Amino acid sequence: MPPLIIPLAFFMDILLGDPRWLPHPVRIIGALSERVERVLNRPGLGKTYLLAAGFAAVLSVVSITFFISYLFVKAAYVHLGRSGGVAFEAILAYTTLSAKSLAAAARDVLKPLSVGDLPDTRARLAMIVGRDTESLDASQVVRGTVETVAENTSDGIIAPLFYLAIGGAPLAMAYKAVNTLDSMFGYKNERFVYFGRAAARLDDIANFIPARLSALLTVVASFLLGMAVGGYSWGSSIKTVIHDGGNHPSPNSGYPEAAAAGALGVRLGGENSYFGVKSTKPFIGEASRPLEPERIGEAVRLMYATAILGMIILSAARIAAWGIFS
Repeated sequence: MPPLIIPLAFFMDILLGDPRWLPHPVRIIGALSERVERVLNRPGLGKTYLLAAGFAAVLSVVSITFFISYLFVKAAYVHLGRSGGVAFEAILAYTTLSAKSLAAAARDVLKPLSVGDLPDTRARLAMIVGRDTESLDASQVVRGTVETVAENTSDGIIAPLFYLAIGGAPLAMAYKAVNTLDSMFGYKNERFVYFGRAAARLDDIANFIPARLSALLTVVASFLLGMAVGGYSWGSSIKTVIHDGGNHPSPNSGYPEAAAAGALGVRLGGENSYFGVKSTKPFIGEASRPLEPERIGEAVRLMYATAILGMIILSAARIAAWGIFS
C-alpha cells in the first residue's frame, strides 16, 4: 500500500464525513453479521455449541470482509492502474474513519444543551451511547459525551489508521468488521452471553495496542493544545492514564478515557443505567473542573488533535516501511 493512502483517506473523512446517501461498507458488514447470526445462534443447543458457533460467525464475517476488500483493491490496481488503484483504496479506507461524524454527533448534543433544552439533548445523546438517557442531568450528559468522544477516538480513528498502516484498506476493513461484530454481539445478555464471547474477545485483542497508542497520542495532543490555546493539562493526562487507565470494565476503553479526563481536568465513570439496570463503573480522573457544556467542545478539539498526530505518525511509519520493504 502506498503511504499516500493514509493522509488521503484521513482528509477525505475530515472533509466529507459519512454521507448518509452512500451505501456505507459498515452497514453491509452489519447486514452480513445479522444474517450469519440468524443462521448460527441457536440458544437451545447449549453452551459449547454457542461458543463454537460464535467463533465461526466471527471467523466467517471477518474473513469475508477482508478477502472481498482485498479482491476489490487488487482489481482496482490491475484494471485502473496505479493512480486508479490508489484512489479506490483511499476511498475504501476513508469509510473506516469517523472523525468528522464523531465531532458532528458531539456537537449535535451540545447545541440543545447550550440553550437548556434537556429533553432534546438526552434524545441526541441516546443516538451515540448505549446507556439510558431519559433521566440524565446536564453534567451527566456532558460526561457521557466526553466518554464517547474519548473512546471513539481510539475505535473510530486511531485503530483504523493503525491497521491501515499495517495492512492497507483490507486490514482496516477487517478491523471494522471486528468492531461491528462486538457492537452487535458483545453483550452479556441471554441471547449473546456465549454466542457473542468470541466477538468481544477478538475486539479486546484488536484494540489492545490502538487504545494505548490513542492514550499516548492524547497526552501529546494535550501538551500541544495546552501550549497553543491553554485549558489542557498533559501532566494530569499522563498521570491519569497511569493511575486510572485500568479503571474500566473494558481492558482497553479506560486508557483513552483516562487520557482525555486528565487533559480536560474532569472525572468520568460512575453510575449509568442500561435497559433499566444500574451499572457503576470506577471513577476515572479528578474533578478539578466541572462537567459543563464547554468540555464537549474541548473534547472534540482534543480528538481532532489526537487524530492528526496519529495520521502523521502512522504515515511516517508506513513511509519508513515502504523504504525498507519496497
